[in-house]
Parts: sequence; C-alpha cells; structure tokens
Amino acid sequence: MKYRLISQILGIGLVIFSLFQLLPVLLALIYQEESYFSFIYSFLITLAAGLFLIAVNFNKNYEDLRIRDGFLLTVLLWFTYSVFASLPFIIGNSSNLSIVNAYFEAVSGLTTTGASILASLDTELKSILFYRALLQWLGGLGIIVLALALFPLLGVGGMQLYRGETQGSVSGTKLRPKMAETGKSLWLVYLILTLTCCFCYFFSGMSLFDAITHSFTTVAIGGFSNYDQSFAYFDNNFIYLFGSIFMFLSALSFSLHFIALKKRRLNAYFLDPELKFFSSVAFLSFLFVFISTINYSSSNDLSLLLKSLFQTISFLTTTGFTSEDHSSMPSYLPYFLIGLAGMGACAGSTGGGIKAIRILIFVKQGIKEIKKLVHPNSVLPLKIGNKIISQEIKDSVWGFLAVYFMTLLVGTILLVGSGLSFETSFSAVFSCLNNLGPALGDAAFSYSSLNDISKLFLSFAMILGRLEIYTLLVLFTSFFWRS
Repeated sequence: MKYRLISQILGIGLVIFSLFQLLPVLLALIYQEESYFSFIYSFLITLAAGLFLIAVNFNKNYEDLRIRDGFLLTVLLWFTYSVFASLPFIIGNSSNLSIVNAYFEAVSGLTTTGASILASLDTELKSILFYRALLQWLGGLGIIVLALALFPLLGVGGMQLYRGETQGSVSGTKLRPKMAETGKSLWLVYLILTLTCCFCYFFSGMSLFDAITHSFTTVAIGGFSNYDQSFAYFDNNFIYLFGSIFMFLSALSFSLHFIALKKRRLNAYFLDPELKFFSSVAFLSFLFVFISTINYSSSNDLSLLLKSLFQTISFLTTTGFTSEDHSSMPSYLPYFLIGLAGMGACAGSTGGGIKAIRILIFVKQGIKEIKKLVHPNSVLPLKIGNKIISQEIKDSVWGFLAVYFMTLLVGTILLVGSGLSFETSFSAVFSCLNNLGPALGDAAFSYSSLNDISKLFLSFAMILGRLEIYTLLVLFTSFFWRS
C-alpha cells in the first residue's frame, strides 16, 4: 500500500478544497454578515493540513496507484473532506450546531443527500446557505468523476459495464485512469448544465442568489434549498417545469451528455438501454402519482400536473426537493415516492440509489429465469442493448443487492434500538443510504430531533451509499489489508 503517495494526493485535495471555502467570504461581506471569519479560519486550517501532508510526503518520482490504493484513497478523501467541510458550521456556529450536527450537515452536503439539521432556513445567513449549496455542487462533480473514471475500473457492483465509456485504463492491477482528461470533460458538461439551469431559474422568477444556489443543488441532485418549504416557497409553474427538466438531465449518465456535446448529435440518448428503462419508470411513476393526486384533490389543473411531475422526478432522481409536504400526502403516496429513490438515477450521474442499470439487470435476470421454467434446457444470454452481460457482472450486481438490503436491515434495527420509531428508523436509513434526504416520521422535515448516535450512523450511511457500498465495506475485511 502506497501510504505516502495516498497522503500526498490527500494533501493536494485539501489545498484545492480550502480555496472553495473562501468563496462564502464574499457573500458574507456583501450581505454584511459576521460569519466571514469562520470561513477564513476554516480556509487556513484546511490549507495548513493540506500543505503539511504534501510537505511530509513529497516525492518527485511518479508512482502508479494500484486498485487497493484507489479504494483507500477514495474513502479517505470522502471522510477527510467531510471533517474539514464541517469547520465553518462549528467555528461560526450561528445556528448553535454541535460537532455531530455540523458533521452531519457537511456529510449530507458533500454526498448530495440533502438531509438537513437546520430547522429555520428562511432566517439562515446567506453565506451559510451558499456554502451548503456549494458543498453539494462540489460533491456532485466528485461523484461523477468517481462513477465514470474510478468505479468501473474497481469493478464496483456491476459498474464494469461502463469501462468502455471511461477515459481510463487498467494495466494489470495498476489503477491509472487519465483523471485530468476525464475531469476536464466532465467539468465542462457539469458547468454548462449548471449555468443553463441558473439562467432558467432566474428568468422564471427566482432572485439571482436563489437561482445560483438552487442551480448548484439541482444539477448536483442534492436537494438543499434556502427555504423550509423547499420549492413550494416559490409556487411557480415555470420553476417546477425547469426544475423537473434539469433534475432529469442530471440523473442521466454524464458520459451521454459528453458524447452528445462532442459529436453534436443526440443518437447516444436514444440508443442507451438504461436511459430507455429509466425514462419508462419515470413516466409511469408520474402517471401513477398524478392520477392518485387527482383522486384526493379538488382540482386537476396544470399546476397540479407540474407539481406531480416535479415531486415524482425529485424523489426518483434522489434529489429531495418538495413541491408540497410529502409526509402529509394521502394514503400510500409518501411511501411510494420515497420508495422510488431505491432505484435512483442512472449510473454515471450525480444521483444516488441502486442505479437504474442494476435494476434493469435484476429485472431481465428475473424474466430469463421465468422463461427457463418453461424451457429448462434453453440457452438465454442476458443482454443489455447489444452487450451480453457476463457472469462476473451478474454476480457483482446480485452481491451488491444482497449487501444493500443487509445494510438497510441492520441500520434500521440499530436506529430502532436507539429509541426511534420503526417508521422514522427505516425511512431515515433508506433515505440516507440512497442519498435522498426527505424521510418520514420524526425526520420528515429535519433530522435535528434525532439522537447523536443515529446522526453518526446516518452520516456513515450517506457515505456508504455514495461510495456504492462496496468501496467502503471492503476496507473492513481482513484480506484487503494482506500483502
């Protein structure tokens, strides 16, 4: 294990991250808020830690990172960033956040979960609101790079399907993705989506500040809003429409966006089997929610249609924005909406969940087994589009689903044991594991009433879900650390 190289890369990452902690200082000065000193102190602490790691581990000679190093580096980056990202919440402490609450808020931001401790967003400082949105935006870009450049090479839960679409390559057991090329390509697509979304929000009626922060959290599929009512605060049909469009676009694989941008053609979208499956699920779910809402509502106008569309896309893509109080929706709808996040977005996007490609493999495998009951001796290859799915990928997907459900079960039991109700425990673990945010019960609006043990476990669950479960859990196995 190349600990010195891992530490050096970690230090470089912290130095870069510290520069982003300076951006909220401008907001604090513009709005004459005293919180600017908390961001300056956080910047200095993060910068000093990064420079220290670079200095003590500096080495001019280039070394290859191997696959085991890639796992460890990925996990360390996420946990370390979360610790240093919580500093402005702790030092400024304008909302009287404890260390656990500050860490929970930072993890929720970076993992683009959107579960919040803050209960009075309408009166929160502008610099804090901007910082929360910025954390989600940075986390969203980091997730895309991991999903398209690293996870396929590590063979995480069926992501090998996307090896051909990444910019990296694997030589033996060495991990050598061309991260610079991949990063530039993804950064360009991500930036274009963000700027376009901001433009649409602004000209639909949002203030410039709200348009910027909400475009950050929309494209990142994060769900942090500046208001306790989330998007219901605006009650604007154009905003609901554009929000739905950009959440959907951000839920697609960014490799498709890049191909379309590079070749100036839309063929890649229409030929992608995962996109077809995801779109079908989104459309059918929308119809189900809309028809169900009509039955319990006195109106069936355009506003109701757009609110239903927005709510469905928000939960399906694991964004977590709300156009109305989801917990008070009639009958089965709250459970159905939260359940949509179980599938989540497409692989290679900023969304969470199991991912549509895995569910598609799961469904096709089930259909194949039913056919084999009728024709036991038939040879039926499992195909996604024109690709035949290998046994290795099928085993990886089944393994991922097994670990996912075991994690959900164990997490629910732990939270129930800590004193929470079953509804709160299950929905909170499910929401955090899928990086959704909104839950039910005591966590319907804010997670502030939960105990510290629950918050720490849920923070772990957010990172676990964000890193596709395998990436983190493999570090707890003995064979990972053997030479």
